[in-house]
Amino acid sequence: MLDSVTTSEGVAVVHLFCDRTGDTDDAAVIDVVQAAQADGVQVVSVAVLGHKAALCFMALHADVWRLRDLQTGLANSGLAVVDSFVSITELSEYAQGLPEEMANMRLYPDLPPEGKNAWCFYPMTKRRNVDQNWYELPYDDRKALMMEHGTSGRQFAGRITQLITASTGLDDWEWGVTLFGVKLDDLKDTVYTMRYDTASALYAEFGPFYTGLIGSVEDIVGRTG
Repeated sequence: MLDSVTTSEGVAVVHLFCDRTGDTDDAAVIDVVQAAQADGVQVVSVAVLGHKAALCFMALHADVWRLRDLQTGLANSGLAVVDSFVSITELSEYAQGLPEEMANMRLYPDLPPEGKNAWCFYPMTKRRNVDQNWYELPYDDRKALMMEHGTSGRQFAGRITQLITASTGLDDWEWGVTLFGVKLDDLKDTVYTMRYDTASALYAEFGPFYTGLIGSVEDIVGRTG
């Protein structure tokens, strides 16, 4: 048996964006996801809109091998992983001192949130341009900008559940942002509003956006066949 690989706190997260192939076995896909869930892996099943992928499986667990096993099982069921993102939950340096309940919600989220079936994901990085280098700003300035950014986000309480995961050293971008919304335009309104904050307008680079709809694995597989 291989030793478990874990994080010091929080859980590991993988987003697996998949397309169907001629060998895709729907029953096998469902069995793989349900077996992972029975083993304690949180799996969010998403029907992706547009051409970038057909499905996404967002999975969270403390033991990274459980996520790798899920990926292997999906490949063996005939799905092709066409894109992915690897990250971990974290309590950022700007969020130290949060009440324990709020800190645990960030480190150990319970997903998907009830009633929020509109979903999107995008990666992001802070700029290192000569005149826009986030990492040359003093800590107090960075914290103030992130506080402003958080204030904007709280306007969407009830409409949006947000999970920001850390990927520095784990993937090509520094963070992954996953949004769960009540309606599709909740996703658009949140991202549009927060892009005017200085932390985003001057210092953020965004990667590709994936948008989709959440459901049970049976429903998602059935509606994307």
